[in-house]
Amino acid sequence: MEFSHCINYLLTVSQHEVFQAFAGRLSPFGITPGQYGVLNCLWTRGPLTPKEIAQDLRLENSTVSGVLDRMQKRGLLDRIVDPNDRRSVQVVVTEAGMAMKDEVLRTVDELNVQILGGFSQIQRDNLLVCLRTIGKVEMRD
Repeated sequence: MEFSHCINYLLTVSQHEVFQAFAGRLSPFGITPGQYGVLNCLWTRGPLTPKEIAQDLRLENSTVSGVLDRMQKRGLLDRIVDPNDRRSVQVVVTEAGMAMKDEVLRTVDELNVQILGGFSQIQRDNLLVCLRTIGKVEMRD
């Protein structure tokens, strides 16, 4: 099969282009696209366990652990031992992590508009539905 017809190839190169755009625009905030994902989970849902973050982002627990370590060193989040269950750790966003929320979300919105700018509204809607279907991603409010 020709690469230009292979869904794996098309998704891979498309994801790479989007990742590079996000990495470039998020770098002034000192965060990576993956770290944005963690922050977004915490901004949206509040304190979470590392396992819950991994599930939301569909990453391995070990991958999330490394990301959390780097973010904690930067002061963007903290890990708090649950006083009711000392085996459980909650990840919370710090003041520094909250301080960048509005600007980061505005930047992500701008990136989405930019990346999807060459599509009509119907094409954008269809693309997002198709990607959610492939990824088995449920809509959240």
